[in-house]
Amino acid sequence: MKLNTNTINKIAKLARIRLSEKEADEFLKDINSILDWVEQLNEVNTDNVEPLTNISSSALTKRRDENQDINSSDEILQNSPDKLEGYFAVPKVVE
Repeated sequence: MKLNTNTINKIAKLARIRLSEKEADEFLKDINSILDWVEQLNEVNTDNVEPLTNISSSALTKRRDENQDINSSDEILQNSPDKLEGYFAVPKVVE
């Protein structure tokens, strides 16, 4: 499977990152080389290999949820890619 520049730009848009043309070309080369490597893994004969279901015999530990008091909407909105008048700005989805 080979990706093209249009696919890289679409992925960047979905990830909300801006890429220059040079960066997109670099990512294209990197991702295509990773995909080539994965294709090589598909060629490995694993017929007599037992499937690995869990690398650890111990159960996962859960952490306790902790409440955090955030008094400022600015703290919340600082991670938003788009904001308008103190609110999250999102694309219109309903007509």
